Amino acid sequence: MWQEEDNKLKKSFEFKNFVEAFGFMSRVALVAEKMNHHPHMTNVYNKVSFELCTHDAGNTVTEKDHKLAKAIDKLV
Repeated sequence: MWQEEDNKLKKSFEFKNFVEAFGFMSRVALVAEKMNHHPHMTNVYNKVSFELCTHDAGNTVTEKDHKLAKAIDKLV
């Protein structure tokens, strides 16, 4: 479940291994590029974490972030 904290939507995902995690990040990158909304995402081995906020809106959570969060969830 996405958590709103510090003006960001946050969520982490765990995968079987690094290759699965990196593949997920690549799929997210393609969706984010199409939406022109690029998330802050980090990867450590099998874990991918996101912090979503809209920079153009003063680094706050907007509908754009919620749409990207839903799209990310569909990729799992």
